[in-house]
Amino acid sequence: MTGRLVHTGQVVLDLVMAVPAPPPPGGDVMATSTNLLPGGGFNVMAAAARSGARVLYAGTHGTGVLGDLARAALAAEGVELAQEPTPGLDTGVVVALVDASGERTFATGTGAEGQLEPALLDRVLLSDDDVVYVTGYSLLHEINRGALVEWLPKLPGSRILFDPGPLVAEINPGDLHDILSIVDIVSCTAREADVLGELPDVAVVREGAKGCRVHEHGRTTEVPGLAVDAVDTNGAGDTHCGVLAAELLRGSTLLDAAVRANTAAALSVTRRGPATAPSRAEIDHWVEATT
Repeated sequence: MTGRLVHTGQVVLDLVMAVPAPPPPGGDVMATSTNLLPGGGFNVMAAAARSGARVLYAGTHGTGVLGDLARAALAAEGVELAQEPTPGLDTGVVVALVDASGERTFATGTGAEGQLEPALLDRVLLSDDDVVYVTGYSLLHEINRGALVEWLPKLPGSRILFDPGPLVAEINPGDLHDILSIVDIVSCTAREADVLGELPDVAVVREGAKGCRVHEHGRTTEVPGLAVDAVDTNGAGDTHCGVLAAELLRGSTLLDAAVRANTAAALSVTRRGPATAPSRAEIDHWVEATT
């Protein structure tokens, strides 16, 4: 593995609250547990790093207490930073409500991670061996969107992996078209695929417990998932993307990478928390046991 996963998205802090069910409008609900954890782009990077990938965070981060927590978590996973802390701004927060079935609901407050200026991306030097991860969330931040639309077409041949995210319908259609025209691989949920309409030549459509569909140049292959008892689906898609990227960096085919990504995502939902990706050894064990 010579290349890196270069993540251009946003690291935030997740305030994760386990609740019996989301509150009704104007209502309240008592959480059974509350945790403040690194999330957002951190989940993808942690998953890739735990599968042996070198990872560079190209995004921005704050100077306050939350920024300190984010940097400490990234350092613990071995993730390198491309940027210095943004003066005068802290890192943002996402409130995640996880109900009794394991489903989650989010509310996002943006901080320094939404201030990725074009000049900052120009400092990030890439190689042909790198995989560049782009999230649709970045296209909802005016500054980040402008920087990425300017920077991505200038890449030296690095593969671009694009995850449009659950807010894909809110992305400006022109911006979405521009991004889709230059990415190499799309990884999305089935619902997001419906919003996108026609998929690019290479795409991975995640279908939860069922696994995923791999679309390659007109051929579609069903890749089954791993049957588990889910307790928290928060971060499962991020785990899938991170492990998929790590395997592509190792030279695996997209189908082989999807098998390992399915396994990793399944194992992650058996644990509570957003960044619950398994280690490479854990994935090895389950892949060998099921093949």
